[in-house]
Amino acid sequence: MAALGSLGFLLTACTEAAAPVEPPDIPWVRGLRDTPSFATDVQEIFDRRGCSLSGCHGAASTMPLTPGLAYDALVRVPARAEAAILVMPFDATQSYLMRRIDGTQNIGSRMPLGGAPLDSIDAANLRRWITQGARRN
Repeated sequence: MAALGSLGFLLTACTEAAAPVEPPDIPWVRGLRDTPSFATDVQEIFDRRGCSLSGCHGAASTMPLTPGLAYDALVRVPARAEAAILVMPFDATQSYLMRRIDGTQNIGSRMPLGGAPLDSIDAANLRRWITQGARRN
């Protein structure tokens, strides 16, 4: 009986110790957001995935995705490859950016070009940001 009591204590201690603890020095952790922010979540995707680099959509590009330029280059801006708007606030389905990311566009390749498709977290955060109005937040 005493052995079972000790086993129960060890299991409880392991369960408590195994609970994830976020270090206090990490200000932002990537994850699915209820209300994605352009500055924190959307721009982070462009930067982390290399979309904002000079070889893709850097500051000198016709569609720069660099901090400070990306929002104005995307929201309510006509796409060049197809008759569509890059980011149509409140309508992710009609936003050309999402069609390029999903690979459902008629012309061109899925984005990011030459890279792995966005994972479900990044795609969902972009879609939610657009669906919630594509705010400059």
